[in-house]
Amino acid sequence: MTISLPLSRIEESLAEEPVGDLVARFLAEIGVRTVFGVISIHNMPILDAIFRQRRIRFVPARGEAGAMSMADAYARVSGALGVVITSTGTAAANAAGSQVEALTAGAPVLHITTQVDSPWADRDRAAIHDVPRQPDMLKAISKSYFRVWDANDALGVLKAAATAALTAPTGPVSVELPVDIQRALARIPKRVSLNVPRTAPNDDELDQLAALVKAAKRPMLWLGGGARGAAEAATALVERGFCAVTSTNGRAVVPEGHARSLGAFNMTPEAQGVYRRADLMIVVGSRLRGNETRDGALVLPSPLVQVDADASRIGRNYAVDLGIAADARLVLEGLLARLPETLEVDPGFGYEVSVARARAEGALRTRLGPYQVIADAMLARVGPGGHPFVRDVTIANSTFGNRYVAIGARHLGVHALGGGIGMGIAMAVGAACASPDAKTVALVGDGGAMLNLSELLTAVEEESDIVFVLMNDRSYQVIRNIQDAQYGSRYGFSTLRTPDFGAFAGSIGLAHVRVGTVEAFEPAFARALETKGPVLLEVDMTAIGPFAEPFGGPPAGAAGGGA
Repeated sequence: MTISLPLSRIEESLAEEPVGDLVARFLAEIGVRTVFGVISIHNMPILDAIFRQRRIRFVPARGEAGAMSMADAYARVSGALGVVITSTGTAAANAAGSQVEALTAGAPVLHITTQVDSPWADRDRAAIHDVPRQPDMLKAISKSYFRVWDANDALGVLKAAATAALTAPTGPVSVELPVDIQRALARIPKRVSLNVPRTAPNDDELDQLAALVKAAKRPMLWLGGGARGAAEAATALVERGFCAVTSTNGRAVVPEGHARSLGAFNMTPEAQGVYRRADLMIVVGSRLRGNETRDGALVLPSPLVQVDADASRIGRNYAVDLGIAADARLVLEGLLARLPETLEVDPGFGYEVSVARARAEGALRTRLGPYQVIADAMLARVGPGGHPFVRDVTIANSTFGNRYVAIGARHLGVHALGGGIGMGIAMAVGAACASPDAKTVALVGDGGAMLNLSELLTAVEEESDIVFVLMNDRSYQVIRNIQDAQYGSRYGFSTLRTPDFGAFAGSIGLAHVRVGTVEAFEPAFARALETKGPVLLEVDMTAIGPFAEPFGGPPAGAAGGGA
């Protein structure tokens, strides 16, 4: 039988547009509202389409490293796909360090980069911006890598890439789009959607897990970043009798002030005492990273269960009694369905956890010296105010930022999980874009700030609502502390010449406040939170003085702060 279509339907199905336009349309159709990047001759077909279509906000970063960090933080805070657009060759390489951070954190980022004209790609013919082994670099720093070889496969590749980024375990995915293909014609999709799969646990695994829980009197959850989507179920388990502890990337999966939670005080002597008393631990969405387990020296409870969407991660750092490779939320919801409303647990164990948490916090505060005042001022306002809290790698974060200053919700904490300095300023811009109704707070250091100082211009240009708390000690102080402890106080290469931040801020129209005493911090911080737009709040640590106890990084095999 012959079916005749109306002429208008036939014309619609045959309509074509350049691939650059298709990319912009695809992103808008799957719900992307903000994209970060740097314009280049090799990505202009895409960015011109974004400009013409007016459906997506494009944030022009000052460098690709900053753009990637912005997309990373945007993904973490919004819970949606972060998108960054770079150019080929050096530009794609500029983003590599920041993409390693996104890979470490499991941030769902779509990195759309480019390639030279397809006839010359991978041929080492010295085309401008050509890097013959660019795919090898991208594969090394991506969860998955794709290239569009023909205009007709552009839509399919984009859908596959975005789906891969959003599928647990999430992570950054790179797509190469040769510039000639960006100009080539492709069919216009009438409607685009994504189907993100989720791996369900089987009933036998859940039955085994439920049996372990019912037999336990002091059960615990260790919650990592992979448990962020399971917050409601995790909190319900704590309400039924579990106690909890989190990694720094899993903070506030269970509310940080909960009486039955250690928060992120996960490797203190007090925490070790709790673990020795626990008789079951379920690790959900965490790799049990070295700097949070004292490189595996931390003794964890037995039985030990690990839940991870990536089966290859289970048992890698600690031997487990049961491993479940499935979506964290589906596992915890399935467990809840098999448990009574109230577990028969040791009624004193929750009290032990509360005491351990209080003692760990007290021990930390004594190490801060004068900076107790700053930590307490931030504690009083960041979490209760619902502020996204971005932290770069700096002593202030490694001591009190990563665990003492509470965050208000699981999506509001962003930190440099991989330990690389210098991403905080750019991450704050991305976080502010994802949470425009709340003031973002960024805790950064003077050393790391130099790597992305130019992104303060982006913050000003985008009118980003951010308080940058800049801890300025005019050195790599953590390195100097290590030099004191291990290298005879030989301060080679750790003293920094830093700019006049007030003068720099004034030159770009950025509000600046210098704080030279701890007493001045709280009122200055309060005013900065109330000021619309970006504010640089500089804490002069050379005027305030040192911490009570020098922080020299997390020593292997010993309790420490962790970056």
